[in-house]
Amino acid sequence: MVLSNTCALSLCLDGHGSRSLDSPAFCSHLIMVSLQQMSTQAAPSEQWFLAKGHKIECRTRPLIMGVVNVTADSFYDGGRYLKPERAIAHAMDLVAQGADLIDIGGESTRPGSHVVSEQDELNRVLPVVEELARRISVPISIDTTKSRVAQCALDHGASIINDVSAMRQDPAMASVIAGSGAAVVLMHMQGTPQTMQLAPSYADVRSEVLLFLEERIQHALSAGIARTNIVLDPGFGFGKLVFHNLELLRGLSSLLTLNRPLLVGLSRKAFIGTILDKSVEHREWGTAAAVALAVDRGARIIRVHDVAMMVDVVKMASAASRAWPSQREEE
Repeated sequence: MVLSNTCALSLCLDGHGSRSLDSPAFCSHLIMVSLQQMSTQAAPSEQWFLAKGHKIECRTRPLIMGVVNVTADSFYDGGRYLKPERAIAHAMDLVAQGADLIDIGGESTRPGSHVVSEQDELNRVLPVVEELARRISVPISIDTTKSRVAQCALDHGASIINDVSAMRQDPAMASVIAGSGAAVVLMHMQGTPQTMQLAPSYADVRSEVLLFLEERIQHALSAGIARTNIVLDPGFGFGKLVFHNLELLRGLSSLLTLNRPLLVGLSRKAFIGTILDKSVEHREWGTAAAVALAVDRGARIIRVHDVAMMVDVVKMASAASRAWPSQREEE
């Protein structure tokens, strides 16, 4: 006798059916099997991506992406790593702490940030990318919306483009990525960094983010970017109020239907500070809680400032979550 998950749960919980079906032992077993099946069905079938021909696995554990802001005005560490030598040293320290990827940005995307010229952005990031490509073995991501910055970074050793505009700001971005074989992170944002927090509004934030990302996948495919090279980011804090971010976090697993690895950037975000009434310097524990929830709901790449701490958080969260293979399964 084969029952759907819904019917099986209904028979047990409603108390209907024959004596064998509504026995406590049978119901307990059936509910457990149903929940396991639903958990399995929620997992994405593709848990890896390609970046310039290299396969990056995120099947057995979440990957940590360490943030290196070569900027004057980023919301947390703006100005701290503006000098190339300090940015390079910081990136190497993050790798030593356990970062699987390094994300380098030369233009702040915090709410109300100022636009940086293409040349200024190149001057900031290229020396860092070029030197790190010689000194570290982990993949390098460039956080940019400009196609020329992306191309130059790819030429000097980067293999991932993290575009917060999802290739909407610069029409040439898609062809640069397609031609290089780089991976691309497509992020949802309502508005621009300069306008996104003025009055964000959604009828249903989960559905709208999903539809947006689905449309950007199709745009990427039509431009010649392989599906295997696409990573998705729901854009926490980008054009979203506190309750939008919470609703998105609660329903994060719904985005797994897009069948691409999910990257989340929750590190020290303003909505965490609002909930906890904490300044940006004291949001690490709120970040840890949000990251653990995201890992349990299927996030594959975690973009953070505090690498050493989050390595432990994601290791514990993935070990306890049904969304990830158990250690016994991997032995």
